[in-house]
Parts: sequence; structure tokens; C-alpha cells
Amino acid sequence: MTITEAKVIRLTESEPIQFAENSVYQPLVNGKAGGYPVFTGIQTAEPGYETPPHAHPYPEILHILEGVAEAWLVGEEDAKVQLEAGDTIVLPADKPHIFRVASDATLRLLGTHISPERIVHFTDGQVSIMGSSK
Repeated sequence: MTITEAKVIRLTESEPIQFAENSVYQPLVNGKAGGYPVFTGIQTAEPGYETPPHAHPYPEILHILEGVAEAWLVGEEDAKVQLEAGDTIVLPADKPHIFRVASDATLRLLGTHISPERIVHFTDGQVSIMGSSK
């Protein structure tokens, strides 16, 4: 894909998607619908939030905007890392991982999926695909 013009994408115009009782996701760059090679979004999670174990068929990049997170690969819990505002983690393709809010403050992060769609394979066998339409 060749990008030929600048496009402004406003967070205030992104419809929040409820991920859990205490977490919402707002898609920004909708890869497939927008014709972009990546899919991005802002996730806002409250204290107590933890993702279920999941993987993506491509690398995922998480950049912490606010708050504190803890992330690890499933089976490597002893190698948990703490991430604070300004930190970035690149998670490998097809490796189940978990991240959680690791403080009593709201966590906001920018997730970048190296794919036009956000594809999530949960370890319980469920699959979620986001980004197939605008």
C-alpha cells in the first residue's frame, strides 16, 4: 500500500469497545478498513484488569502512555517485566502472553498490531478479529 496523503485520526471519534468490566479499547488505525498495513488502538484499563492468556499471529507492540503494567509470556512468569509510561514491549508472534495493570492507577497503552487486522487467539480456543470493517 502506498500512503499518498496525511490523515488525522482522532481518539475522540473512536467508538470505545468494552474488553472487560474494567477495560475499554478504542481502535485508531483500522488497517483493513483504512487500507493500512497495521492496526492500532488505545486501551484504557483500571486497576485489577488482567488479560486472559492470548497470542497474535504477528508481533504486537505495546507502548505505555500512562500508569504501570506488568507483562510476561505464558510459562515464563519468572521473567515478568514492569512497564511504566514511556516504556515499550515487543511481544513475539504466536507466543501466548498476559499483561495486567500493576498499580492503583489507570493504565493507558497504545497497541500496535503488525497486521491490518487485530487478531487474537485465546488459549481457550476462541478467536477475535477486529478491523475487517470501518
